[in-house]
Amino acid sequence: MSKSYARRISDAQVMYAGLQAHTDQLARRGINEDFLNTLSSNEDFLNTLSSGTSAAIVLNNEQEKLKAQLKAKTAELDAQLTALEKQMSEAKKIVKMDFPKTDWKEFGILDKQ
Repeated sequence: MSKSYARRISDAQVMYAGLQAHTDQLARRGINEDFLNTLSSNEDFLNTLSSGTSAAIVLNNEQEKLKAQLKAKTAELDAQLTALEKQMSEAKKIVKMDFPKTDWKEFGILDKQ
């Protein structure tokens, strides 16, 4: 199973903290040359990791807000459909009482009785 967005962000934060705490040792390992190739210093790597983590947090928060809005809108739609189905049921009863079975199809009623 893949990691959640929150877990992936947390992992990046932990990595950032660990790298920042050991910049001297990591510089000796060549993290800024062999591992990164395009970055000129260890600080650039840490700044990029930090800003990427911050951007991911903002995007994750926005996504959670949208999920909450979607749940609210879904509940609103469900309530509206429930009310509509109740009205349809009442209309169906009236049609069945006032019209012969042969005319029910005109109203979208496919019942046998």
